[in-house]
This record gives sequence, structure tokens and C-alpha cells, in this order.
Amino acid sequence: MSGAQFVRPARPADVDVVVDVQVASWKEVYGALLPEEVVAEIGGGEARKGFHAQWSAALESPPTSRHRLVVATDENDGVRTVVGFAAFGPAGDPDLWPATDAEVFALHVDPSLARRGHGGRLLNATVDHLVEDGFTTVHVWVPEAGNALRSFYESSGWAPDGARREIDLGSALPMVRLHAGIG
Repeated sequence: MSGAQFVRPARPADVDVVVDVQVASWKEVYGALLPEEVVAEIGGGEARKGFHAQWSAALESPPTSRHRLVVATDENDGVRTVVGFAAFGPAGDPDLWPATDAEVFALHVDPSLARRGHGGRLLNATVDHLVEDGFTTVHVWVPEAGNALRSFYESSGWAPDGARREIDLGSALPMVRLHAGIG
């Protein structure tokens, strides 16, 4: 039976679960778009150590006071667990203004718990924080090819803003930037 569901600031004790959720979600979202060896590498020990260091640093020494890492929790049978996370802050793209343009750097939910409202709670909490911090627009990069992450954002009212890029993960992965007005 599902109990109380919250979004709260991440804590150092959450980092291992954040890494687990990131790896599982990346395999789900990007798995069909990447070479098999890259997908296998994402879950390997070296990548996990890198992700752990990245999220620990994000908590211990964020680049600005407006960079945040939050987690979604759920309570089942009296046990509260982290089921997803979001990282966000001032936009880093050179064509955006970091005083008013924000970016969602990551928003992932454990794929086995998808479609239970956790992503929506994370997105709503993210927007609430961003509005409090004075942002008026928020952006996110997603794979251009149809995928669950892009569909999630678009069903929440986000739309492409015309920016595109390719990231090299063993093969070129075309990305598009989505945006939404907030506030």
C-alpha cells in the first residue's frame, strides 16, 4: 500500500539511490538509441563511481545557491524510499540568460515505478523552486527521437525552442531543447 509521497532536498545518504535511479532510467530512456557497449558501460563500476562523485559534489558544493538536487520519496509498508530525483539551476547554454533562464539538468524516476505520479511531483517541485528563485523560463535537453522522457515533458506543455545539438556517446545522439514559461 502506497503512503505519503514527498519531494525534499537530497541528502548525502541519498546519493547511492540517485545513482541507481539514474543508471536504470538512462538504460530505459537511451538504451535503444545507443550502441550496446555504451549501455553496458553506463551501469559499470567506473561510470557509477563518476556519477557518485558528481552527485556528491552537487550536494556538498553546488556551483551557485540556485543549483538544487531534490528527491521524490514514497512510503510503502512504513518504509520511506527514494524513487526519483531532479537536478536544476541556472541555464548554462550561451544563448540563454542565467538570471532568468533555468535548466533541468536531470529528472529521472525509477523505471519500475513510472506512471505513478512521481515525475509530475518532481517537475512541479522543480518549477516551484525555480519560480521562487526568480526564473521565468525553464529548459531541458532530451533525445530528438521519440522517447518517454520527451513525451513526459511535451505532455506537460513543454515545446521545442529550435535549439539542437548532438552528443557523442559512441555514436551521435541528436538532442533537442524544450522550454516552458514559468511564474
